[in-house]
Formats: sequence, C-alpha cells, structure tokens
Amino acid sequence: MAAHLTLLSTAFALSITGMALHRLHLISVLLCIESIMLTLFIALALTAINTTNPLATTAPLMLLTLSACEASTGLALLVATTRTHSTDHVNSMNILQC
Repeated sequence: MAAHLTLLSTAFALSITGMALHRLHLISVLLCIESIMLTLFIALALTAINTTNPLATTAPLMLLTLSACEASTGLALLVATTRTHSTDHVNSMNILQC
C-alpha cells in the first residue's frame, strides 16, 4: 500500500508541476487537470477496495462523473476560445475581457 501511495503522490505532483510549468496551450492545461483527476480516482478506488465501508464505494463513481463533466466543459471552452481568439494560447486570453 505504501508503494501505491508513493506512486500516486508522485503522479499527482508531476501533474501539478506540469500544469504550473507548461501553460502555453489550453489543451496541455486540460490534460494536466485530467491526470490530476485520474490520480485522485485511482487513490479513491484503492481506498474503497481496502476498506469495508459501503459508502466509500460511491466516492470514485461520483469523482468519475464530475471528471467527465469537467472534461466536456473544458473541451467546449477550448472550442469556443479557439473560435473567438483563433488560438488556444493561454497567454492570449484575458479573463477580464468579454
């Protein structure tokens, strides 16, 4: 179990580092967010397997549905941004402009 925790925390840290350092394109930020969600899903699934609490089995499913909603919203924002700004560079987007 300790090896799984070390591996999952390393994957989580790499995803956070990737999101902090490689913010040129919006799609790379979305991929880093998806890898964070996948790491959390695997950690919750392993926790649900190792515990006998029946409520622990619903947490990975809820996280998976929220992750799917987040992915579809992110891709919709990517398409909308590419259509309006004609690029997906994060630096060209200003959050204060409509």
